[in-house]
Amino acid sequence: MSVNNNIQKLRAKAELTQEELADSVGVTRQTVIALEKGDYTPSVLLALKISKFFKKPVDKVFSIKK
Repeated sequence: MSVNNNIQKLRAKAELTQEELADSVGVTRQTVIALEKGDYTPSVLLALKISKFFKKPVDKVFSIKK
């Protein structure tokens, strides 16, 4: 299983750069890039921070891909 996410869509809708999102949730731009590509599965803490930042439930930002 892996984790899908809507980070890129949410970030674009909010008109944020990867750097701005990274700064807001306390990670590097490289982490945001890896998340958007699906190359990195976030920790629970990071998933919660990102969901809270976008004011969305976790399951609206992240989903499990079987």
